This record gives sequence, C-alpha cells and structure tokens, in this order.
Amino acid sequence: MVEAVGPNVSALPLGDYVVASVRRPGASIYDRVGLQDVTTDDTYFERGINLRHGFLAQYYADSADYLVRVPSGLRDAGVLMEPTSVAEKAINQAYEIQRRLRVWQPRRALVLGSGTLGLLASVILRLRGLDVVTMGRTARPYLNADLLEGIGARYLSTADVSVRDASAAHGPFDLIVEGTGFSPLVFEAMDVLAKNGVLVMVSVTGGTRTVEVPADRINLGFVLGNKVAVGSVNASRADFERGVQDLATAELAYPGWLAKLLTHPVRGLENYRQLLDTLTTGKDAIKVYCEVE
Repeated sequence: MVEAVGPNVSALPLGDYVVASVRRPGASIYDRVGLQDVTTDDTYFERGINLRHGFLAQYYADSADYLVRVPSGLRDAGVLMEPTSVAEKAINQAYEIQRRLRVWQPRRALVLGSGTLGLLASVILRLRGLDVVTMGRTARPYLNADLLEGIGARYLSTADVSVRDASAAHGPFDLIVEGTGFSPLVFEAMDVLAKNGVLVMVSVTGGTRTVEVPADRINLGFVLGNKVAVGSVNASRADFERGVQDLATAELAYPGWLAKLLTHPVRGLENYRQLLDTLTTGKDAIKVYCEVE
C-alpha cells in the first residue's frame, strides 16, 4: 500500500495498492527505453536477485516508474504478480513473434512445469481460449492437478507420460511454455512442437547436464515447419500491467481460484526462517509468502 509519495508523484494516490517490478536499468539502448528485461549489458540489476536489494521489509521506497497499481479486489493476489509477469512476457513474446505469419491462431498449448509459474501460465492461456495441457513431476493426488482441472486444463505427470506421448494424445502443440529447470525437456519440446509453433523457454539452468538428442530430426522439423524457439527472462512494466488485467479477468472467470494458490502465508518478518524452510519443505506449497505486519 502507498504510504507516502514525493512532491512530483501524482499518479499513485495514498492508500492504493501497488506491486514493484524487479529489473532496473543498465546502460544499453534497451534499458534506456524501459526494456531492461532484454538488456545486452553483461551486468544486470534485479531487485532481490542481482546487485539490488529485494522487498522483504516493512517499508521500501522506489521510483513510481517501477510501481504498478493493483485493484483493491486483487490485494491478496498481488503477491502473484511477479511470476504472473514472467508468464505474461513469455506468452506475449510468442504472439509478437508470430505476427510474421500475419495470421496465427494457436489452438493447443503445453505448459511444462506445474508450480506457481506453470499454474499462472496455464490460466493465462485458458483466458486466451487455448486447450491447455500442463505437465509436472508429481503424480496424483496433487493439489495443483485439481487446480488445473478447475480452469479446464488437463494435468499429466511426467512420471507416467512422456512429452512425446502427451503430444500424440493431445497435440500437436502450437505453443509450449517450458519452465521446469530440467533442460532435457526443452529438446523433447522442440521435437514435438507443431508446425508454425513457438517454444518459449523461461527456465534458468546453471548446471552441466548433457543429453543426447535426435538432432537431425529436430533441425529438419524446425526448418520445414517454420518453428521458433525463444528464451524469455523476467518482464517489462507492460507485462506487469497485462498481468493485473489477466488476474482480474481470472478472478471473474474462476472465482476464488487465485486464492487457492496462496497456500503458505508466514506472518511477520521475524519468522523469516520459517519462510525459507517452507519454501523447501512445505507440503503442497504453491505460493509461500510473508504477511508483513
């Protein structure tokens, strides 16, 4: 909630709810036009991630340029805005790229990863009218699977079904969002992507894993099928603003669904250790967050 503003700020009334974006400008031309999420600088600035403090505090100060208003009706769901913005950017990038086709009408989407990001990507795609299959490691019974079915998506466990089998049964997939952190799935996704399809990768993988892939088949499929694979990191202000709109629409379309993602509140900054422990050990944890007193 906005508690105080400087003398030159008029667009953020006191008492309004806001969420802060996380990337901050560097020196590249992209940074100078507000697209620091696509910076070409070797060093980037991201609150809570790299070279800038995060927001786990009772109060913080920031430029109004980086604050996005959230309707009071989405007050509680505001903690979902950052992962929502990541999903928004990934999906929007796919549509922007396919403007090259003049007409692109994707019908089926695959979301790889069923955590917070995967759930939010799934609901955004459902709001766009796509048939959605979401895959994760966990077998049923699984809260996230129930939540996905609540919005008309289909959940499959990678423990039971391969990406190729999922494509054969429910594809081909025109749009794939990969956010598992398990890089071999990227190449499986490339192999099953539909003609004129887009694979958007949001995973950050810092390991040294190697995998053998059907390189000729993937290459041939991409060339003859006019397919695209693109990486997407973080988000711009426009993606946060689009996220606010879609969360509001989701609340209207699926009342109460967003609240079910807020599984593990931790009250009080002094309980930060509980917060961190819950992130790694919390059963059925989807969104773990701190209620600042």
